[in-house]
Amino acid sequence: MEEVLKMAADLMALAARTAPKATGKDFIELKVIQGEDVERLADAMAEYAEEKNIPGFKRDGENVRNSGAVLLVALKDPQVAGLNCGACGVSRCELLAPKRQEGPEFAGPLCAWRLVDLGIALGSAAKTAGILNADNRIMYRPGVLARKLGLIEGEIVAAIPLSATGKSIYFDRK
Repeated sequence: MEEVLKMAADLMALAARTAPKATGKDFIELKVIQGEDVERLADAMAEYAEEKNIPGFKRDGENVRNSGAVLLVALKDPQVAGLNCGACGVSRCELLAPKRQEGPEFAGPLCAWRLVDLGIALGSAAKTAGILNADNRIMYRPGVLARKLGLIEGEIVAAIPLSATGKSIYFDRK
């Protein structure tokens, strides 16, 4: 089943790559992990849960551990869209770029339209998993540790773990 889940993750990455992007510029970074990298990510999530006293990281880490593949989706070096729309909280795009700094889990602030791009890429990938009948869930927490471990580069990272069992492991969680 792991080979099939790898193929599904690769097709999900294709969907994320070809998803529409604001101003036609692509700042999406993609990586499929399996095996030892999945175990390393799950272990790091459990450690982080204890260190920060956030039990959700342990719970989600167990979901990751029980996944046959994980698609990591990141925004890497995203430029502002140049629309001067103010959605990011500043009046002109030129004022946003110099403000970027490392936060506790991600770097920001980021152009709101680049975050929309990330959301569209994630939605396209999850849609593809659904079409392929691969159980999945878009998750924030694995992205935090994937970034800290250097599994993928980017200012913000999300993950979509995949599983193929009789019942989805990503719902009805304690």
